[in-house]
Amino acid sequence: MNSPGTDLTMDYDGLVSAPEDRKLNERAAMGRFLADVERRALRMADIAVRNNEDALDIVQDAMLRFVRRYATRPEGEWPPLFFRVLRNRIIDHQRSRTVRNRVIAWFMPGQERDEPSDPGAIAPDRATPNPEEQAGIDEAMERLEQAVGALPERQRQAFLLRAMEGLDVAATAVAMNCSDGSVKQHYYRAVRSLRAALKEHWS
Repeated sequence: MNSPGTDLTMDYDGLVSAPEDRKLNERAAMGRFLADVERRALRMADIAVRNNEDALDIVQDAMLRFVRRYATRPEGEWPPLFFRVLRNRIIDHQRSRTVRNRVIAWFMPGQERDEPSDPGAIAPDRATPNPEEQAGIDEAMERLEQAVGALPERQRQAFLLRAMEGLDVAATAVAMNCSDGSVKQHYYRAVRSLRAALKEHWS
């Protein structure tokens, strides 16, 4: 976490840029507001995601979204609106990380048995990988996306609902309008196909 004196070098002028007819004092008020909430927002995001760089990205993105959507709202409404945007952005980040962790777990030792583990139970809160590991993860994710797209439709549906959305067998069966046994069969075949397609990452 940055110390209180650290300059995050956020470009408030760029964030609050507006049409020429917007009054200068309105831009200045927005700049003051963002400067005032910046530290609190960064602390909230850092506590939530436990990674300073990700937290900074989240706060910057939340500020951009807030300005674009709510700059014309009365100044007194800004605090709750901003923190709502920030909260939603944090949730989006956490959801994305959870999905990625489920998939990363596929490429971890101990997941090679024929019967796939419950995808909803293999999403550990992994530490931030180093740059080399991250590059490998990014490549694996890109290859996985391509391989999923090549699956037969029902296998693709079962995989996306189970592995990506984290639904259990019963909920997936309802979504696919089929039996639990069919879900297990489609998911099993999808996993076998994907593991074969991604075997260079399966170690």
